[in-house]
Amino acid sequence: MKLTHLNEKNNPKMVDVESKEVTQRVAIASGKIQMSKEAYEAVLQEKTKKGAVLQTAIIAAIMGAKKTSEIIPMCHPLFLSGVDVDIFQDDEKQTFKLQAKVKTEGKTGVEMEALSAVSIGLLTIYDMVKAIDKSMIISQICLESKSGGKSGDFKRG
Repeated sequence: MKLTHLNEKNNPKMVDVESKEVTQRVAIASGKIQMSKEAYEAVLQEKTKKGAVLQTAIIAAIMGAKKTSEIIPMCHPLFLSGVDVDIFQDDEKQTFKLQAKVKTEGKTGVEMEALSAVSIGLLTIYDMVKAIDKSMIISQICLESKSGGKSGDFKRG
């Protein structure tokens, strides 16, 4: 399989999407952060020193999606038509799952924007809670699904 981000001289390049069709594209990604019971309760009760953790993480995730092309070298700047972020809590495991759905109408997909949103959102939670628990674990960042484009649809089994 030929790598699309390398030219004939094996140098990095940004993929040319000029000839691709404009289609509706959607990507959903998710990830988790697990923490101590003390940290988890502080987040839920909004008793951290840095403010409303989950609301801030949602805003950070949206910003992360919007800034993806600035931090990942080969990503195209995209006009995003929507970014929707949800956070789900698991009281038994003291875990928050952050899920981002990113949409555009364009010539290239939004998988990296969805994955960036999740990563930045989870890192924001870590940053805001690290004074209580430095042993938090960020894990399971993955693409759940994508639709649109030449490669078709994908849904994690």
